[in-house]
Amino acid sequence: MDQIICQSCAMPMEPDMYGTNKDGSKTADYCKYCYENGAFTSDMTMEQMIDACVPFMSESGKMTAEQAREIMENALPPLKRWKS
Repeated sequence: MDQIICQSCAMPMEPDMYGTNKDGSKTADYCKYCYENGAFTSDMTMEQMIDACVPFMSESGKMTAEQAREIMENALPPLKRWKS
C-alpha cells in the first residue's frame, strides 16, 4: 500500500494526522498542520513552504539542510496545492 502524503507539505500521514474540512470531516489530502476547518492554515508560497520544512527535516541529523531543500524542491511541485 502506498504511503499517503500531505498534498501541501509532503509529510507522510497516518489517519490521526489528517486535516479537517469545513464540516469537521477528515481529509486525507492535507495534514492537520497545513489544513484546518476547510482552509490552509498559512497563506504561503511554495518557496516559503520549503523554507519552513527544511529545518524540521534536517534537525534529525539524517540529512543536511541542502539535501532537505533538494528533496522539497522535487517533492512539492506535483502536489495538489502547488500544481499549476
